[in-house]
Amino acid sequence: MQDRSVQVDIARWEGGTGSAKRDHLAVEEPLEIRLAGEGLVVIMRTPGSDFELAAGFLFTEGIVTDRSQVAAMAYCEDESDPELKNIVEVYPPEGKKILPEGWQRQFFASSSCGLCGKTSIDAVKIAAPPIEDSTRTPVETLYRLPDRLREAQAIFEETGGLHAAALFDEKGGLVVSREDIGRHNAVDKVIGWSLLEGRLPLTSHMLMVSGRASFEIVQKALIARIPTLAAVSAPSSLAVDLARECNMTLVGFLRGNTLNVYSAEDRLVSKNN
Repeated sequence: MQDRSVQVDIARWEGGTGSAKRDHLAVEEPLEIRLAGEGLVVIMRTPGSDFELAAGFLFTEGIVTDRSQVAAMAYCEDESDPELKNIVEVYPPEGKKILPEGWQRQFFASSSCGLCGKTSIDAVKIAAPPIEDSTRTPVETLYRLPDRLREAQAIFEETGGLHAAALFDEKGGLVVSREDIGRHNAVDKVIGWSLLEGRLPLTSHMLMVSGRASFEIVQKALIARIPTLAAVSAPSSLAVDLARECNMTLVGFLRGNTLNVYSAEDRLVSKNN
């Protein structure tokens, strides 16, 4: 297994005194994802759960839409070239073609900043219609999620440098959690795990993320059909616009016994009422 943290020598200063110390850093390395022999994308990530990251990325980008389209995955391994451990090959079923003609132009256009605002929201709504899930969640259940997310962040405790995403069931039970130096990668790892385990769509579930909720994270949750997304920090304006357009419950600043609800508040109830 590849290391997810490394130790380095540093100088630590406290007031006017410096001393030599050892510090833990989160590992960041490139991962190339190949599909059916075609180089697709290079992602900067923290090693670990690479197959889930690849599957989640392919799914949330709309390149694969079903578990049956992924027959197998493997590292490109060669003892003489250790860098090949950072290449994942994704194999579709024999004789099945996944990538359409002109996929490079379509993929790189949708993954760049060429789309923004209303155009982005309309494009996402074509791929994933508004959520109709009617699950009601006690707000007291949401209040418990940050502590459970933090408890699952083993590498963060060492380095302080990783984001995390965790999937919870409707009762607040932890289903799966993943860490990565990129918040989008952590979400893709969770969704990729769900795809490979045959658990999609993720109706009646909640996704909790460290940091802020961006448009891309709302988009990924929407593709996976997650009705409730909660973040420790703030959402972006476009994230709120997309959540409102697509009937997703978006919660921000979830800390202690406080939270802000930016969309679809009707999914939240209180045990006290």
